[in-house]
Amino acid sequence: MEHFVLEVCTDSAESAIAAQNGGATRIELCSNLIIGGTTPGISLYQAVRKYTRFPVNVLIRPRFGDFCYSEREYEMIKKDIQLFLDAGADGIVCGFLNPDGTLDKRRMEEAVGLCKSHGGKKFTLHRAFDVCSDPQKTLEQAKELGVTTILTSGQKATAMEGVGLIRKLVQNAGEIEILAGSGVNSKNLPELILSSGTKSFHMSAKKEKSSAMTYRKNGVPMGLPLMSEFLIWETDEKEVSAAHEILVNA
Repeated sequence: MEHFVLEVCTDSAESAIAAQNGGATRIELCSNLIIGGTTPGISLYQAVRKYTRFPVNVLIRPRFGDFCYSEREYEMIKKDIQLFLDAGADGIVCGFLNPDGTLDKRRMEEAVGLCKSHGGKKFTLHRAFDVCSDPQKTLEQAKELGVTTILTSGQKATAMEGVGLIRKLVQNAGEIEILAGSGVNSKNLPELILSSGTKSFHMSAKKEKSSAMTYRKNGVPMGLPLMSEFLIWETDEKEVSAAHEILVNA
C-alpha cells in the first residue's frame, strides 16, 4: 500500500521511541492513555521531540469523560493548544460537543483557526465524533471548518464493529483523512484494510510491563482500585512493526 498512515498513540517517551522503531508514521502524544488520554505535559512533549524524528500530534483533553466543556475548561484548552503549537507540534487532536450531541462549531472554529494561524498546522477531530448525534452532518461541518483528520471507530466500541460507518465516511470524506481507530491490531488490520476503504490507521499497540519495584505494598490503590499499581502499559515495538509490514504489503 502506498501513502498509508500508521499513527500510534503513546503516553511516554519510551513508547514513542518504540513506535518510531516499529515503523509508525506519526504519533498522537497524550498522558493517561489507560483512561483514553489526557493532555500531556510540555516536558513529555520535549522529551519525545528529543528522542524521535517523526510527526507528533498532541491530544488536548483536560480531563476524562465527555467533550462538553465548561468555559473554564475551554480557556485551559485554548492555552494548551497555543502552548503546543508554539512548541512546534505538527498537529492538535481535540473536539467539542454541545449538550445535545451536536458539534460545538464556535469552539471548533476557534481551535482549528489557531492551527491555521500557525502555518496551517493539522487538526484532528478525535473520538468526540464517535459520540456525536449525527455523524454525516458532523462530517460535513468538519469539512467546512477545515478539519484535517477525523479519528473514529465508526461510532462503535471498536473499529471492526464500526467498519460499515467508517467506509461510508471514507466515501464522503473529500479532503478529510478518515483515521480508523480503537481496537486496531495486527490481527484484524488485514480485514480492516479490505473493509474500511481507508489507508489511515490508529493503534496503541499496548503491552504490559512489570514495575521495577521489588517491594510491593498491596491494598493501597492510587487511583482505580481495579488497576494494579505495579503494571505499566507501553507500546510494543514488535506489534507496531507487524502492523507496518501488513500496510507495506497490502
